[in-house]
Amino acid sequence: MDNRIKIIRDEERKYHEACYDNYKLFEEGSWLSKPVKTVMETLTHFKSKENLTVLDLGCGVGRNCIPIAELLKERQTGKIVCVDIIESALQKLAAYSEQNGVRAYIEPKLSDIGDYFIEENHFDYIIAVSALEHVESVPKFTQVLERMARGTKENGINCVIMSTNIREIDVKSGIELEPLMELNLTTNDAKQLLSSAYPDWEIIYTTLKQLEFNIERNGHEILLKSDCLTYVVRK
Repeated sequence: MDNRIKIIRDEERKYHEACYDNYKLFEEGSWLSKPVKTVMETLTHFKSKENLTVLDLGCGVGRNCIPIAELLKERQTGKIVCVDIIESALQKLAAYSEQNGVRAYIEPKLSDIGDYFIEENHFDYIIAVSALEHVESVPKFTQVLERMARGTKENGINCVIMSTNIREIDVKSGIELEPLMELNLTTNDAKQLLSSAYPDWEIIYTTLKQLEFNIERNGHEILLKSDCLTYVVRK
């Protein structure tokens, strides 16, 4: 891993750990307050599916995987594998899953998603929310998409939500900074790479919207601006 990636990951780890410490899961006031609408709505495509197998890449403390696990608990069948690179996030995930009574349906895995092996034709539903922009390079991004596609069962679905065209601006000085993100693709490049990874898949839903919000880095208020690209496809 080169020094740039190490610095970015150290900063991202600090940001996420501070967020996880300051805000409880499903508590108002942060992006942890509720699951992603598209992720949950896409589950309706599996209404009649028994023993649903799900993979959450970049799961964090359980924003999406715990609500999915609650659905599995209602059906009394299925499993969700939850992958994250931050060990403290997985520790909190375990605690939250216990609190919500879904620990039996969640399987935490500590790994860089760029290195995570996905068994072929294993999952019905794979989600990657704000995760793929954290792989270290375009070749690694392409490789992860290939693994996701191969790891999906027939009629299975992949849901990718990622930031593109990322900009960071110091609020106090107005100076534009180099974004602390491993992979900052243009929106057009991301669309092309996704299309190439899923050439024969049915596009269920895709959208693009602009995001803008403030974060803190080392005591500095930073305005983070990006496109948010959503891409939901069925095999």
